[in-house]
Amino acid sequence: MKDKLQKIKDDAFAAIKSSEGLNALNDVRVNYLGKKGLLTSVLKGMKDVAPEDRPKVGALVNDTREAIEKLIEETKQKLEAAEMERRLKDEVIDVTLPARKSNCGHRHPNIITLEEVEDIFIGMGYEVVEGPEVEYDYYNFEALNIPANHPAKDEQDTFYINDKIVLRTQTSSVQARVMEQGKLPIRIISPGRAFRSDEVDATHSPSFHQIEGLVIDKGITFADLKGTLEVFAKKLYGEDTRVKFRPHHFPFTEPSAEVDVTCFKCKGKGCRFCKNSGWVEILGCGMVHPNVLRMSGIDPEIYQGFAFGVGLERITLFKYEIDDMRLLYENDMRFLKQF
Repeated sequence: MKDKLQKIKDDAFAAIKSSEGLNALNDVRVNYLGKKGLLTSVLKGMKDVAPEDRPKVGALVNDTREAIEKLIEETKQKLEAAEMERRLKDEVIDVTLPARKSNCGHRHPNIITLEEVEDIFIGMGYEVVEGPEVEYDYYNFEALNIPANHPAKDEQDTFYINDKIVLRTQTSSVQARVMEQGKLPIRIISPGRAFRSDEVDATHSPSFHQIEGLVIDKGITFADLKGTLEVFAKKLYGEDTRVKFRPHHFPFTEPSAEVDVTCFKCKGKGCRFCKNSGWVEILGCGMVHPNVLRMSGIDPEIYQGFAFGVGLERITLFKYEIDDMRLLYENDMRFLKQF
């Protein structure tokens, strides 16, 4: 048994000294000291040793284990030191090299415009209110004076989840929810994403953003609406901007109008951008229809109001003279870096 243990020890020492790396050294440890190792098998054979010889054999086995473990640990420390030395040589950092430039992101042009619009209206005393993108048909249509047979409810224009739930086609649904709460007066804008079944082209997308505004109070007139939108246009496009109102029809406002501003490219002289008219359309607006007020529990004989809605992408395109809406969503860094 003594000779057998000596051979195991000699073979182990030879294997340890010839190990060229930590992985090879670990293999030696497992081969000799592991659960199925050569030295462990000797211990399992102790049952065949005469009882009076077991203490001596046990001591020899322990001495052999300790000698192997000691040499493994010493060799491990040497290999780790050698590995560290190698890494220090191979992974030298030249502190004189120029630093790597970090690419910092920035706000999307849509967000830049949205925050500017929010700042303008917050400065006029408005509150920013958001609502659900998946909306009840009632708030998206009926509460805004759009009956069941109205063309806007055609499935060609609206994404229906079921007969009572839609992807909102406008953020005006937030206005209906706020009016329903009955907390008067109201001065809000409601920005957010809306959805319509449109083909993707330079000016249309099935997913887009709107900013709707609503004011409800006593004594509100169309003059208040005109003054508000004139301030908004001048703040957004410059103090020399002029505003023009054209009669229009919207189911939820009466009277209604579409708003044009002087072309910010030619300053109203006429160019390709404004089709030589000197004007560009930016939004729709009007006085809140009495039916809309009544459905929200507001007495139109006491309270009046106005509402307006503007497409965020539309005013962003105009503001930065972008000619294709798709550029806003293609994530082309060459385009986005310009902002």
